[in-house]
Order: sequence, then structure tokens, then C-alpha cells
Amino acid sequence: MLRLLTKTLCLTLIAAPTLAQDRLAVEFVRVREAPLTFDAALTGTVNATDTIEIGFRHGGRVMEVAVSEGDAVTKGQALARTDPLQSEQALRVAEAAVTSARASQEQARQAQERAAAMLSRGVGTRASLDGANQALSAAEGAMTEAISTRDQARRALDDTTIRAPTDAIVTARQAEPGQIVGAAQSVITLASSTGREVVFQTPDSPLLDQVMGAPVSLVGIDFPDLRMQAKVSDIAPLVDASTGSVLVRARIDDPPPGFELLGSAVRGAVHFPIGRGISVPWTALTATAGSPAVWVVDEGGRVSLAKVGIAGFAEGSVILAAGVEAGQIVVGAGSQSLYPGREVIEAQIPGEVR
Repeated sequence: MLRLLTKTLCLTLIAAPTLAQDRLAVEFVRVREAPLTFDAALTGTVNATDTIEIGFRHGGRVMEVAVSEGDAVTKGQALARTDPLQSEQALRVAEAAVTSARASQEQARQAQERAAAMLSRGVGTRASLDGANQALSAAEGAMTEAISTRDQARRALDDTTIRAPTDAIVTARQAEPGQIVGAAQSVITLASSTGREVVFQTPDSPLLDQVMGAPVSLVGIDFPDLRMQAKVSDIAPLVDASTGSVLVRARIDDPPPGFELLGSAVRGAVHFPIGRGISVPWTALTATAGSPAVWVVDEGGRVSLAKVGIAGFAEGSVILAAGVEAGQIVVGAGSQSLYPGREVIEAQIPGEVR
């Protein structure tokens, strides 16, 4: 009897380590609801909020381009001009037509006055006066038309020179002397002297919808001492097919005066709260049937797969929208050897005090 008990005790001692080894040691992560923030590090360039492309109202051969890229210009300054010869000739013809129409109008007026005087003395006829009135009216109409044609010719001559509509800086020069340009073809691009924004290319994210109006801290790359603040002012509704990114614009608050800032590269940091949610380490994320999932540990230490919805990604973590609740325990590191129903224990982290 004693020999049997001894044998049973030995078998129990041998089996105990084997049972302990069947329980896989993994990282336990308790699901908690916590404040969520949107954090992003972006790189972009400074642009003008208002850009103007200027061209000639009428096409022609470019005779002169008086500015170059980077030049600061003032309102009314001549920027470029086309050959004015045809416009000058058209203006001279129009001015001659006005002179002729003015003489015809004066003759018609005098004839109308004579016809009216003769009728008042009883030596003229009503038909003569009516004819004189018609001739005067026609002369006045011709005079109005001649003046309009002359004014158009003057504007056409003025249009052979394009001028800066406001104080600005030249950001592009698209034509050179001798080149023939079409009507309204862009010749010079100007950036306004006020209003600056940063243009970023950022990966698409569901959280971008909440970024509108968010503050952005800016640091100059070429000018490390440059510090500015901006606010997100525009988010492109579509993803750029060529880059796979989304265009984001942030308007700079009180930009430094001058034009030196244009084209500068800057780093932007976006950090702001976006509500509350459930965040788990990225090591907890797995998949089942093509859908994201996590391993949930029940009270008995057994695991099961739970499909989850992903709201977004943050540095080192995944933001879940559905599938788990605060208070549940999910598996973090060590999930690669799991299967439904597998028993697990919490791994002991070296140095951790229990």
C-alpha cells in the first residue's frame, strides 16, 4: 500500500510541470477607455494664399519681359509688353474716324438749325426739318460709335502692356521675348505680398475629417530659429492618385513680413484631442477571415478571437472603434502561437513588482 502511494505521488510531481507548460505565457493588456489625440509630423512648403496668373488680353509677339522670378513688384508696375504696332495703327484710324464723325455731326447740327429757322419764318417746309433732324440723329449715332471704337483701340493699346495689380512677388515667368502668346495665356505668376500658408502631403486617415481648424506648430528647416503657428484651413476631399496622399493647407498666423518666406521648407506638428476611445498596442492586432481581430482572454484563462473595427492608428497603438469593451483583457505580445480555446497565463516582466 505504501509503495502504491509513493508511486502515485511521484507521477503527480512529474505531471505538474507538464500541465504548467501547456499554459502559454503571453502579455496581458487590459482594455481601457482613454482620451485620444491626433498626432502627426508633417513636412511642407510655404506658399502665398493668393496667387495670380497674368496674361495679355490679346495675343501677340512678346517684345519685353521686365521682371524675373523672385522680383518684388509694386502696384501698376509694367511687367511685360507685346508688339504695339498694330494697336497703335488701329488707334490712329479710330481717332481719325472720331474727327470725321465730329465734323459730320457739326454739319448736321448746322443744317438742322437752318431748317428750323426757315420753317419758323414760313419759308421752309416741315419735310425739310424732319430730314435735317434725321440726318443729325444719324450723325450723333455715328459719333457715339466712333468714340466707342476709339476707346476700344486705346484699351487694346494699353493691353499690350501688363501691369502688376497689387504689390506682389514674381513666382514664375512663362514667356520670353520673341515668343508668340495667345490671348489670356499665362505669362507671369504673382504671389500676393500678404497671406501665407503651408501645403502638406499627408497619408489618408479617417481622423483627417476632424483636423479642420486644428493648430499646427511650424519650425523652419532652412531657418531653425523660425517659429510660427498655423491653423488647418483646407483638406482635399480626394486622395492624390499619383502620391496616395491627401493635400492639407494650413494658414499661417501673423507671418513675418517680406517675401523671403515663400518656398521655404517647414516641419509641422499637429497635436489635438479628438475625443475618447479604446487604444491597444499594435502587437494585439491580428486577423480572422480577412477582418481585423484581437485575442480576448476570458475569466478561465482561455482565449477567443473577437473581430474589431479600426478607427485609426497612432504611434505604437491601434485605435479600436468596436469589438471590445473597457475592462476586458486582450493578448498583446505572444499571440502568434494562439488558437481558440488555448489556455494562457500572464507573462512575468523582468523587474516588475507584483
